[in-house]
Amino acid sequence: MIFATILLLGQVLAEFTPEAGKPPYRQPQLAALGERVAVVYGSGDAIYVRASTDGGGSFSGPVLVFKGGKMPLGMRRGPRVAWTKEALVVSAITGEKGGGADGDLWAWRSTDGGHTWSRGVKVNDVPASAREGLHGMAAAADGLVFLVWLDLRSAGTKLYSAVSRDAGASWSQNRLLYASPSGSICECCHPTAVAGDGGRIAVLFRNSLDGARDMYLAESRDGGESFTDAKLGGGTWLLNACPMDGGDLKLDGDGRPLTVWRRDKELFLSAPHEPEMFVATGRNAALAATRQGPVVVWSSSKGLEVRYPGSAHTEVLDPEGGYASLATPGDGSVLAAWERGNGIVVSKLR
Repeated sequence: MIFATILLLGQVLAEFTPEAGKPPYRQPQLAALGERVAVVYGSGDAIYVRASTDGGGSFSGPVLVFKGGKMPLGMRRGPRVAWTKEALVVSAITGEKGGGADGDLWAWRSTDGGHTWSRGVKVNDVPASAREGLHGMAAAADGLVFLVWLDLRSAGTKLYSAVSRDAGASWSQNRLLYASPSGSICECCHPTAVAGDGGRIAVLFRNSLDGARDMYLAESRDGGESFTDAKLGGGTWLLNACPMDGGDLKLDGDGRPLTVWRRDKELFLSAPHEPEMFVATGRNAALAATRQGPVVVWSSSKGLEVRYPGSAHTEVLDPEGGYASLATPGDGSVLAAWERGNGIVVSKLR
């Protein structure tokens, strides 16, 4: 049984399923700050949040953040969630037409732990420039929130960003973070961001440079005012297509960026200026940084697989799972949320 397989590898905390006839739940994303945990997901054109105050031991019922328009949902397109000390912030791209014809990036905030939500604030300052539907969000406990997205305001796909310094209440002007000298970064791979206190921000994205679809890491030490960037890994992937796989990024215990990403059929772990380490064959990897080392979950022909720190072996987490997101609450454990059937599973990994 699938459920028994999950129980062998971790403790199932919750399963969320839609009512009969309602759209499936898709693209869950987790965020944790101490014992506060939140999971956001899309259902048709609606965004829902469930929050926990006990490290994921129990979750609230679904709270509607926003419903309306057309929201890209699938292949890492969908809402994002992040905590600051002051507020819980959700972001998503929606448009009136959908289907890539339009799309703007919006942010909502809750100051009561996810029970009630503000009106949305539009973040991109050129209409429909976020219509590709792919973005990332990160927050630091001190109130800085950072958004990054694939932008189409001019020829070619570029990486744009904006910063909030008041926990998502207001946003800076848009800033060009990176433009490829070849004319466009990879057109359909989601960017991922992390933020730490003191203005540290890191962004993982797939470039397109002279025919190579390699992963790059951009870093800022001044709260997003300026970035440096560098290619990750010693190899390269020549590909005349977009693999639609942007990897994942976390900060380790020392505040250094740690990444997992795909090159061809293989997944690698890497840190800036260090050789990559082979993880497994697969795609759509998610990452958690623990005191013992990185935990990686990814999709393969076997379903969702997991690799724990210090282990040379991989284990099947859920034969029918996909699109995992990982977070680490204050007790140092690893929480995972993923799609399964029409619903979402939230589990504590061993």
